[in-house]
Amino acid sequence: MSEALTDRVRLRPTMLSDLDFVIQVETDSHNLPFITPWDRTQHEGAVRFPDFRHFIVEAGADWAPAGFVILQGCRNPHRSVEMKRLVLRHDDQGQGLGRACVRVLKQLAFRDLHAHRFWLDVKQLNTRAQALYASEGFVEEGRLRESVRLTGNIADGYDSLIVMSLLDREYQARVALGLEAAAAA
Repeated sequence: MSEALTDRVRLRPTMLSDLDFVIQVETDSHNLPFITPWDRTQHEGAVRFPDFRHFIVEAGADWAPAGFVILQGCRNPHRSVEMKRLVLRHDDQGQGLGRACVRVLKQLAFRDLHAHRFWLDVKQLNTRAQALYASEGFVEEGRLRESVRLTGNIADGYDSLIVMSLLDREYQARVALGLEAAAAA
């Protein structure tokens, strides 16, 4: 798949040689509370398996690696594509790169992969991400109560996952309202 590009971020397919960077970003202590990290073998599978799209997020004047994203269900017969993971380096957070990534991913899901439904789950404690997704048109569908275990620096216990989605007709309505970029000619 070709690079997806905006003026803020660029997504390029992850290479196996990028996986040290991916693991480093994923296991950063600032990111761990918000995700359930994968081992290297899982990332290798996502890079190789056609149902996934694994990308390195590049940003800045020199397009340096700033994070990674994973889409799953890219060959789903129900056209339901999942934003499995969006993780940015701690130093690159709070600069609008997450929003830029979400916008590129929506274009990829609806325009390139012809998704009917683009969905994700987000930990309840990740209120910042929930607000971003809601502002980008995602609608809460429900909650998986206490479905992920919290350990480590966070007190032992459980967190809930909030399932959110955006349907193709909702995305097209946002395009018509000028809230999304129009399709390239």
